[in-house]
Amino acid sequence: MLITGASRGLGRKLAELYAADGWRVIACVRGEASFDRAIEALSLDVSDPTSIAALGRALEGVAIDVLINNAGTRGDTGGLATLDSDDFVAVMRVNALAPLLLAGALHANLLAGDNRIVANISSRAGSLAEGTLDDDDGDYAYRCSKAALNMATVKLAQDFRKDGIAVLSLHPGWVTTDMGGDEANVPVATSAAGLKAIIDEAGMADSGSFRSYDGRRISW
Repeated sequence: MLITGASRGLGRKLAELYAADGWRVIACVRGEASFDRAIEALSLDVSDPTSIAALGRALEGVAIDVLINNAGTRGDTGGLATLDSDDFVAVMRVNALAPLLLAGALHANLLAGDNRIVANISSRAGSLAEGTLDDDDGDYAYRCSKAALNMATVKLAQDFRKDGIAVLSLHPGWVTTDMGGDEANVPVATSAAGLKAIIDEAGMADSGSFRSYDGRRISW
């Protein structure tokens, strides 16, 4: 099990849940983080392609059953009035490009694994059908990046089907983390437990699907 963005919040809780369930967990963090002995921390900056490539080299020959692309960033939320090109590109690099680069860098590791699952932590905010139903936040970069990640999920699912690797987009809910903010209403533990249940039961029949932490299927 390899989880990106595992130093805090949802990623950390997922790492703890899987470790408690007996998994060997590789927790990728930017900077430093301390975990118990069941969790191995590795340095990774998902915004840097050279860091992703270095991770792939460091894990050469290591079987990975499940890759959870959890690392993400929100970016500017001020709408068109404050839209900044550098910020927009930075959000796209972390939220949409990095999961693709990681899937490529760790493809051989996934082939060597048994479960063979890539779980992309996306968001309902990236759904063209549902993403603007209940809020008016001006987070253009975040929404566009998650919509792009959803397309990446579908494309990877097509490309990886021949390898028996299932690829999922997962909506964690509006989680009470630093990114979620003060108005978030889904406890981290609830989201993580729901996501784990979906990942644990996933198979090739689920590849290319978009699911919420509570099991509901989300429209693209």
